[in-house]
Amino acid sequence: MKRVYLDNAATTSMDPRVKKAMDSFWSDDFGNASAIYEEGRVAKKAISEARLKTASILNAKADEIIFTAGGTESDNLAILGVARAICGISDIPQKKSLHIITSKIEHHAVLHACEQLKKEGFQITEIGVDEDGIIDLRQLKNALKPETILISIMLANNEIGTIQPIKEISRIIRNKNILFHTDAVQAPSYLDLNVEKLGVDLMTLNGSKIYGPKGIGILYKKRGIKIEPLLYGGGQESNFRSGTENIPAIVGFTTALELAQKDREKESERQIKLRDRFIKKILEMPNTILNGSQDTRLPNNINVSFRGVEGEAIVLYLDAKGVSCSTGSACNSDSLEASHVIRAIKRPHEYAHGSVRFTMGKETKKRELDYVLGILPDIIKKLKNISAI
Repeated sequence: MKRVYLDNAATTSMDPRVKKAMDSFWSDDFGNASAIYEEGRVAKKAISEARLKTASILNAKADEIIFTAGGTESDNLAILGVARAICGISDIPQKKSLHIITSKIEHHAVLHACEQLKKEGFQITEIGVDEDGIIDLRQLKNALKPETILISIMLANNEIGTIQPIKEISRIIRNKNILFHTDAVQAPSYLDLNVEKLGVDLMTLNGSKIYGPKGIGILYKKRGIKIEPLLYGGGQESNFRSGTENIPAIVGFTTALELAQKDREKESERQIKLRDRFIKKILEMPNTILNGSQDTRLPNNINVSFRGVEGEAIVLYLDAKGVSCSTGSACNSDSLEASHVIRAIKRPHEYAHGSVRFTMGKETKKRELDYVLGILPDIIKKLKNISAI
C-alpha cells in the first residue's frame, strides 16, 4: 500500500536535486574549511558561495548569514544570544528588568528559550491571539515598555498555519530601539523572505522543512546586532557558531531554499486549491471545526478538530490505513492536554483534544486527499462510539 504523507510541516523528504548538489561533499570534496590546503579551500569556497546565495534570496548581506544545526538552535541563538549580549552592555540599572515579548503560540524552541531567560531574571510577556490565531496587535502595543529589548513572533504557525502581521509589528516598534526576531521555518515554500520588506532584525530558517537535509538551518542576523554565542571553540561562523562546518548540509540547505523560493508562487496556487477543497469537504462532517484562519494561513496547512474524539486516536487509525498526519495534542505518558496553540485560540474542551493537522507538500495529489476524505468519516464514527469524552 502506497502511503499518503500529510505531515510536511514536521519534516519533508529530500528533493533529488538537493541530494545531487550535496553528493560530492560527502566523500570527494570532504575537506575542512579551516584548512589552507586545496581540500580546505574547496570546502571554504562552497560555504562562501552558499552564504552569498542565501543572502541574495533574503535580500541580506553575506556576513548576516549564520549557518547552524537547525531551527531550534537558530531560535535559541537569536533569543538567548541577544538577551545575554544586551544584558552585558545595558545601562539599565536593574538588568533583571530587561523585557522580552513573544506570543502564546510560538514554537517551543522560542517559548522554552524565553522560559530559560525568565529563570535568569528577564521579564517575559506572552501576548495572546484571536480565535483565528492572529496576534493581538493592540495587546502587543500595550505590552511595550522602556525596558523591552526584543520581540519574537513567528512568521507562520507550525500547527494551525496562520500567517502573522510581521510588517505591521515592525512598523509598531520602528525607532523604539527594540530588536525583532521571527521564526520563519514554515514559510520559505510559500512566502516572500525579503528581510527588508518584513522589517526583521533576526530570522530563523530550517532545511528539513523545505525538502533539504536535516540538521541544518540559518540565523539571519542584521549587521551590527550583538549576540552572545551558544557554542565556543574554533570560532567558525564569525565566532557566532563554533564547530567544523557541515558542508554537505550547508550546500543542500541553500539549494533547497533556492528551489523553494523559485517555485513558491506556482506551488502556493496549486496547494491553495487543494487545501480549500479539502477544508470544504471535511467541514461537511458533523461536529467538525477549522483551527486557524480560513484565509490568512499557509497554503499547505489544514488543522481541524472533531468533537468528542482524541486526536491521537485519529492519527493512529489513519496510520493503519496508510495516512501520515499529526495532532496538536500532547501525546506522552504524563499529559493528554491539548496543545498550547489550540488552547490559545480558545477551542472548547470537547474540540480541543480532537485536533488533527494535515500538511501537504509538493508531491501531494488530489486523489490522495480524496482517499483521506473517503476513510475519515468511518474512523470518526468508530471512535465516537468508543469515546469516553
